Amino acid sequence: MFRDNPLKAQLVAGKPVVGCWSHLSSPVAAEVLALAGYDFVIIDNEHGPTSLSESTLIMMAVSTTPAATMMRVPWNDPVYIKRALDTGIEGLMIPAVEDAAAARAAVSACRYPPEGIRGVAYAVTRAAEYGLKLAEYADKANDNLLVMCQVESVKTVDNIEVIGAVDGIDVLFIGPFDLSASMGKPGQFDDPAVADALDRAEAGIQASGKTLGGILRPGDSLAGMVERGYGLMISASDATLLRDAALTDLKTARG
Repeated sequence: MFRDNPLKAQLVAGKPVVGCWSHLSSPVAAEVLALAGYDFVIIDNEHGPTSLSESTLIMMAVSTTPAATMMRVPWNDPVYIKRALDTGIEGLMIPAVEDAAAARAAVSACRYPPEGIRGVAYAVTRAAEYGLKLAEYADKANDNLLVMCQVESVKTVDNIEVIGAVDGIDVLFIGPFDLSASMGKPGQFDDPAVADALDRAEAGIQASGKTLGGILRPGDSLAGMVERGYGLMISASDATLLRDAALTDLKTARG
């Protein structure tokens, strides 16, 4: 179960990766996504109903495939981050990172001392195979985890240079809906001010040397994102894939 992080290896090699949200709290749905070929499945514990126990079952289902498992935690909270990491997740998406201090706090919560403040319990946690790989996990855990911080406000965009300079962050991930909402223009991606903020965020992240991440937004394409320098992309959700397939099927059936 514990392994060298395949997602970090792909990003270091310069290979763009594509993932899918897990919003249905379903290990079966997550397994289908992983078997279909997504590079990672990201369990949404911020905007989804999934608990840490349910997240563990999803990780078990995905662990038989090459896909990595990631989790979006509800907040930049060291207590929740500690518990999420002990489940054995391979990457974390952390919201509410608006300045360098918050970025350093996020990284610190993800790392064992002396590099951070994460509590030590790898003798019993799933992350270290319940202690069966204690030494290997203790040696590699800090560097093996993929740490991704969200860029979802104008304040974050304004601070992107200092956030990007924080060691230990692998990916800076643009949340376009929250970013536009922070400007009072939710979802208005064609608005000049919103478009400028998105452009500044993309340029600032690339200038920082961190991997540029983001979701596929309306009117965009994965190919277009790659052309603009994105290295990590989320293209869909198990919930939206099921919804859209159901609507298409019903349209055909009732057509």
